Amino acid sequence: MSGAETFMPTPMMLSEAARNRLQALVKEEGRPELKLRVYVTGGGCSGFQYGFDFAESVGEDDTLIEFGNVALVVDELSYQYLVGSTVDYEEGLAGARFLVQNPNATTTCGCGASFMV
Repeated sequence: MSGAETFMPTPMMLSEAARNRLQALVKEEGRPELKLRVYVTGGGCSGFQYGFDFAESVGEDDTLIEFGNVALVVDELSYQYLVGSTVDYEEGLAGARFLVQNPNATTTCGCGASFMV
């Protein structure tokens, strides 16, 4: 007979590049209370797409994940799709952007902005 297994989901992470860029943006704005909101919406070529915005406050149903002097805010609905993900930041020929490295995604589009679970 096998016993029940315990599973603890890995919380979201913030890469060093994303942390540094977020710190710079918050400093540029001169508003240390700003946090990076990460969310998932329907749409995109793979079914869901990632979104990013600044959050001034944290809602009752939001999850706040702090990384020193910067933080991520994720709404309750989006969090289920983002557990275990890492928010990263990249600069390249196509521009600069935050992106999500999501182990839950079974399919992603070429630009990496949309996914399917």
